Amino acid sequence: MPTPLPEPRPEVGQRRPDAEDLIAAVEEAMATRPTAYRDDTPVPAVGSTPPVAQPGRPPMSQAATDASGLMIAAGVGSLGVGGALSMVLFASGYADPVVVALIGGAPVALVVALARLAKRARPEPEVHHHYAGPVVHDHREVTNNNRWWSKSNSSN
Repeated sequence: MPTPLPEPRPEVGQRRPDAEDLIAAVEEAMATRPTAYRDDTPVPAVGSTPPVAQPGRPPMSQAATDASGLMIAAGVGSLGVGGALSMVLFASGYADPVVVALIGGAPVALVVALARLAKRARPEPEVHHHYAGPVVHDHREVTNNNRWWSKSNSSN
């Protein structure tokens, strides 16, 4: 560790400034110079300068902001689970790749299976279309040939 510098000694015949001298010097400097400036010129409502992207999260709806906050929280929460799993595997001294894959993939597979089950359990909503006037059905389909995308207009 470096040695601190010695305190400066006052010259012969000088005294050290005390707190009252320092406070008086600061107050004198504050009284002679302005400490703030306010520009009162009006800001134009619309200018020719294009908008500039601001740092931080991009502008989005409140729902998107809430969803991104939840995703960030879930990502941070998964760090603890991954760290704990890593420590257990490190402490065991041996980690079988199949067991690691099963441990890591089982929760994801469970969530996917439950999501598909919930999607199938929900009945499809009834859709009723009411038209006023003559109705013309235009049937178009997009077919995929071997190499090229082609559009065939078939009318029935």
